[in-house]
Amino acid sequence: MKVESPKLMNAPRGATMALAMEMKLPENALAQNQSALAYLIERAVAGDHAAFEQIMIHSQQRVLAMSWRMLGNEADARDASQEVFLRVYKYLKRYDQNQDFFAWLYRITVNVCRDLLKKRRHQNDRIIPIDNDEGLREIPASQDDSEQMLLSTERHALIAQAIATLPYKERASIVLRDVEGFSTEAVAQILQSSATTVRSQISSARRKLRDYCLSALTRGGRQ
Repeated sequence: MKVESPKLMNAPRGATMALAMEMKLPENALAQNQSALAYLIERAVAGDHAAFEQIMIHSQQRVLAMSWRMLGNEADARDASQEVFLRVYKYLKRYDQNQDFFAWLYRITVNVCRDLLKKRRHQNDRIIPIDNDEGLREIPASQDDSEQMLLSTERHALIAQAIATLPYKERASIVLRDVEGFSTEAVAQILQSSATTVRSQISSARRKLRDYCLSALTRGGRQ
């Protein structure tokens, strides 16, 4: 079964990594309606492809955004998203409905991203490039708007570059905690780690991000 839906294929292309880092996804109806979600999962496990398609439609933006944040570019994020839903389709029968479905989904996403990062380990010493697409930038209404947009874009790009330099586990912890908004305990469950370890990783990641950004801003000020 090909699990990538047309909606995922038509997700905005060329969106910058910087924007992906800042994107906050609203709670959707399926996430709020646990009984509806449970019913769709039950139907999907029974072989109802339409039910699985609905699960994808309501969760694929989250998967794509998380993959983009972890991997740093559009092509890898889309490959990861495809693999995530292949694994969800394969292992959905093992899902325990007493668990938070989206936490389970994020765990799969993190594992898929980890596997892809291992494949390109030889590239780890370089900064992950920030995608650029002029077509996504709206024409500012005034010079002030233009300056604010430039500052915002530069700030987002700097944060994205900083996160791209983090070790995998710290990157996963900080993205899940500070970007996705999971509690430390939930992050520990997703990463199958201890809350103590996650707190340490988050603290280390925040310190490295702060140092990276301060260093970059200092270098920029000297130019």
